[in-house]
Amino acid sequence: MAKAKAAAPSGGGKSAKKKKWSKGKVKDKAQHVVTLDKPTFDRIIKEVPTFKFISQSILIERLKINGSLARVAIRHLEKDGSIKRIVHHSAQNIYSKLSIFDDSSSC
Repeated sequence: MAKAKAAAPSGGGKSAKKKKWSKGKVKDKAQHVVTLDKPTFDRIIKEVPTFKFISQSILIERLKINGSLARVAIRHLEKDGSIKRIVHHSAQNIYSKLSIFDDSSSC
């Protein structure tokens, strides 16, 4: 009986079960479109020029497209004259719809 008592783990000793730490929360990987199909292209042409603030991040978030597709779409819209560049920076370009600039040019 004495041997059985000695083999049993004590309450706070080293033989107590160690706590398993969680690995932290892992964000699910986004499933964005990587190829441009006709419905997505039509949606870009129709909706994006109506946005007040346009950037690569905004297109990725709202339209669920890949970053490279967002850059291509922005360049296409700028070439067409649908949007105008406000800020040019190496990391991020910011664009806006043309109606903001049309109102200010008439003053």
